[in-house]
Amino acid sequence: MSKKEITAAVVEKRNAPFKLEHVYIDDQPDANEVLVHIVATGICHTDETVRNGDVDGQTGVFPYPAIAGHEGAGIVEKVGSDVKNIKPGDHVVLSYAYDGTCKNCLNGHPASCLNWGKLNAMGVRANGKHAFFKKDGTPISNFFDQSSFATETMVNDRNVIKVPKSVDLTKVGPLGCGFVTGSGTVFNALKPEQGSSFVVMGTGAVGLAAMMAAEIKGCDPIIAVNHHDGRLKVAKKLGATYTINNDKVDWVKEVKKLTNGEGANYVVDTTGLTKLQEQCVAALASGGHFAPLAVTRHSMTFNPWTDLEATQKHVDGVLMGNSVPQEAIPQLIKFWQSGKFPFTGLEHYYNFDQINEANKASGNGSVVKPVMILDHSYKPGK
Repeated sequence: MSKKEITAAVVEKRNAPFKLEHVYIDDQPDANEVLVHIVATGICHTDETVRNGDVDGQTGVFPYPAIAGHEGAGIVEKVGSDVKNIKPGDHVVLSYAYDGTCKNCLNGHPASCLNWGKLNAMGVRANGKHAFFKKDGTPISNFFDQSSFATETMVNDRNVIKVPKSVDLTKVGPLGCGFVTGSGTVFNALKPEQGSSFVVMGTGAVGLAAMMAAEIKGCDPIIAVNHHDGRLKVAKKLGATYTINNDKVDWVKEVKKLTNGEGANYVVDTTGLTKLQEQCVAALASGGHFAPLAVTRHSMTFNPWTDLEATQKHVDGVLMGNSVPQEAIPQLIKFWQSGKFPFTGLEHYYNFDQINEANKASGNGSVVKPVMILDHSYKPGK
């Protein structure tokens, strides 16, 4: 094994803080792998679920020690012998891994890859080997086959989305998960009709991305619900027709008032909280669709007949926005450049050694999308 010393944020055990350490990476790509120098990475709530164990449901047995991070952007250092369309020096955004060969991938739905769990959540590369090691040789698990909380990382070529060098890599990492999840849920899964009513419960990065996508699709009204007035002000600036503070009023009743008593055609939840998810179903119009998007340990209950069948309501499971990253991320960049998807206004920037501060800000809602800059020498366009 060829190894190189790098810096990474390691989680030693469940609920331990992120700790910057000097570790080794196997820097020799397998045939379909790409070694990437990370310039910047977003922090997603799912990274916190790796740290606290919720990513594995209620068992908390994610294989520690681990390196999280799955919203990376960087520059390609090396490529494997079978990698054809990516070369050293390319600028890239990283997203999730998929095999590209199963029936779901071949049908254009890589987020439903039959090997998705194995490739993204088992802590090893597609070849079954570890990419990262402590100095004493202890293997360190990866995440999303990406682990962007590291100055360099090894990924599969299908994790990689090439972007123009003119695009600022310090801005676009979060497109790889949070923003593509929210927007893709609208574009690829719900596919709302122009003029249909749309509600987003929770106005963090995923919820606001869904809301911006709903505006692009021509939804009306677009209703944002949150218990943070500050977050609701942001939602209003980004296109919400109405905002509702669910701590102050019965938000389901308010939604029905705003939709002529019918309820909403489409509702997205990003909180993962039992009560709010169940209220989302109640807020639906007859024939409406509800998409719960949070990685959560909380369950929800409903009566199939009275809550769903009698009014033909739908609960839609959507992973990663049902997006093909190589198509979706370039499209989001075009929307951004044309002013239709102003996601960078939601970002707040930190140094790598501020990772625990950034993660806390994400958790308490004081920052919508924290982004860590790992390479301060980087200049866009170079």
